[in-house]
Amino acid sequence: MQRTTDSQESNHGKWTMSSSDDDEGDDRKPSTSTLPPVVNRSSVPQYPCSDARKEAHKRKADPVKFEQESPPQVSSPAKKAKPNLDDSGWCLSSSDEESGLTGHVPQTATSTAVKREKCDRPKETLVPKAECNSQPPTQKPSGKNKPSSESQDAWDLLESGEPFRFYLTKVLGIKPKYNSGALHIKDILSPLFGSLVSSAQFNYCVDVEWLVKQYPKEFRNKPLLIVHGEKRESKARLHEDAHPYEHVRLCQAKLDIAYGTHHTKMMLLLYKEGLRVVIHTSNLIHDDWHQKTQGIWLSPLFPRLPEGSPESAGEPATNFRSDLIDYLASYRSPTLKEWIEILRQHDLSETRVYLVGSTPGRYLGAEKEKWGHFRLRKLLKEHASGKADEETWPVVCQFSSIGSMGADKSKWLYSEFRDSLVTLGKDVRTLTRKESELRLIYPSVNNVRTSLEGYPAGGSLPYSIQTAQKQPWLHSYFHKWTADTSGRSNAMPHIKTYLRLSPDCQKIAWFLVTSANLSKAAWGSLEKNGTQLMIRSYELGVLFLPSSFDLDTNAFHVKVNVFSSSQEKAMSFPVPYDLPLERYGSKDRPWIWNIPYVNAPDTHGNIWCPS
Repeated sequence: MQRTTDSQESNHGKWTMSSSDDDEGDDRKPSTSTLPPVVNRSSVPQYPCSDARKEAHKRKADPVKFEQESPPQVSSPAKKAKPNLDDSGWCLSSSDEESGLTGHVPQTATSTAVKREKCDRPKETLVPKAECNSQPPTQKPSGKNKPSSESQDAWDLLESGEPFRFYLTKVLGIKPKYNSGALHIKDILSPLFGSLVSSAQFNYCVDVEWLVKQYPKEFRNKPLLIVHGEKRESKARLHEDAHPYEHVRLCQAKLDIAYGTHHTKMMLLLYKEGLRVVIHTSNLIHDDWHQKTQGIWLSPLFPRLPEGSPESAGEPATNFRSDLIDYLASYRSPTLKEWIEILRQHDLSETRVYLVGSTPGRYLGAEKEKWGHFRLRKLLKEHASGKADEETWPVVCQFSSIGSMGADKSKWLYSEFRDSLVTLGKDVRTLTRKESELRLIYPSVNNVRTSLEGYPAGGSLPYSIQTAQKQPWLHSYFHKWTADTSGRSNAMPHIKTYLRLSPDCQKIAWFLVTSANLSKAAWGSLEKNGTQLMIRSYELGVLFLPSSFDLDTNAFHVKVNVFSSSQEKAMSFPVPYDLPLERYGSKDRPWIWNIPYVNAPDTHGNIWCPS
C-alpha cells in the first residue's frame, strides 16, 4: 500500500500529514497484530475497542487537570513573534513553549498553560481554534438525577413508543422527565417483556462480564450467543473473557475485506411467549448505556406460528422477516442457522419498518440493491411517494464517525450516496445539483467539552486528524449537536440517523436509525464504472416510511417535544435532536479525537491530551 505525504492549505489551516488512500477513518479497531501486550488490564478496557475509546478510558482513569497560570510580567524580546493565525481555523501549538498560541495573542501573553510533564504535545500539533476562544465549562452533572430501570413499568415504556416503537436510551444526569419514555438495557431484558429462553447479541464492542450482569438473575444462565468480528489477539481475549460463562457461545463474523468491521447492533430474544427483535446503536459496554444519546427499535412480541403454517405466513408487508433471514444467511455461519429457523417459525406480520443492512462483499446486478445505500435507494424508489415540492427537501445525516469521502464532494458524498438518499418514488426525475442538499450533524469540539462526560465523550467520536486533513471541504456542511427536545444536548450522540426534512422543519418524508456512520465502508461505494458495489462492514438499521403506517399523507409530522405528554398531531415522529439545525459558527470545529485540547477545561475541569 503506497503512502503519500500531502500538504494542503485551507480555511482550516495547513495540514501536513502522512495519509493512506485505504484509510476509511471508521470507528474501528487497529490491526490486532500491532497491539502491544497488555501489562495492566485495569488501565485499559476489559474488552477490545478502538484506539479512541482506549484513550478515553485512560483519560477517565488518569485525568489531566486544567491549570491556569498568571501571565509573565515582562515579555521576552528574544522570542520570535508567532504569525497571526486568527483566521486560519487552527491554532499551532509547540512544545517549545509552556503555553499554547491563542489566536493572534503573543505567545508570551497567553493566560493559560499546561505543564509539559502533564501533557507532552507533539512539536507541530494542530489544535482546533475553537478551543482558543472557548466559553467556561458548564456545571457538573448532579448524581441526584440517576435514572432507575425500576422506576417505571415496562409496559408503560412500550406504550410510550407506539406506534413507531422507536426509543432513546436512559441517560444519567438529565432531568427525570427526559428518561420517562427511554429504555436501559436492563429494561429490554426484563422478565416483564417475556420469559427468556435464549438470546443472540450482535455487536461491535462487547464487555462479556458487564453484558451477563444486565440479564436478570433468572435469565443469567440462559443460552447466549455473541456474534462479533474480532480477530487474532482481540478474539483470543474475547474468548478468555467468555470462558467463565458456560452458557455463552461466540460466533465470529467473516471480515474478508480490509478495514471492515462487524458494526451491527442487534438482539434476538426468544421467549416462551414468542420472539422479539431489537435493532439499536449501542455497544455492549457500560459507557454506551450511561451518558450518551442512543437509539433503539424494539419490535412487538412476535407469536409462534401454528404447526403446518405455509412459508408465506407471518411475513409482513415490509418483507422484514425474509430480509432479516437473508441478512443472517450472509454470515455463512452454521451457528446462525438455528436463529434463521426460529425466525421462520414466528409471525412477524405486525412489523411496519423496513430493514436496511450492509454485509461485506462485492455485488453486481440485482445483488447491488440488497445492501448499503443502494438498498435504501430501492426502498425509497418503491415505497416513498413524494410530491414535486419534496424534491428540494434537504437530507439530514447524523452520525458519530466519518470515513474518507474523497478529495471533494463529487467523489462519493454528492454523487452516488446523495443520489440514493434523495430518491422519492418510481417517477421521480433526476435532480440537478442545486435542488437538494445534505446537512450533516456531527459534534463540535465545544459540544464534547461541555458534555456530561467532558472530553472523554470524544472517545466514541473517532474522527481522526489523518482523515480530517484530507477533506476540509466536508466541514462546511457540519451542524452542531443540539437536542433540547429530548433533554440530550449534553449527552453526546452515538446514535446514527438519516431523514428527509421539509424546509419549514415541520415534516419528514422518512426516518432511518442505523449503526451505519458516514463512510463508504458502511454504505458501500461503486467500482468498475458503477457496475459493482463494494461494502466492507456489517451494518443494520430500520427505515420508517409513512406508507407503512396507514397515513394518507406522504410525510410524518415532527414531534415538537420528544417526551411531552401533551397531544400532538397524529403520527408525530420523535426526532431526537432539535430542528431547525444550527450550522457551525466561524469558531466551531469538528471534534477530532487524536489531537490535544488544552486551552479550556471540560465539565470535569480536565483537558484532553491523547497519548
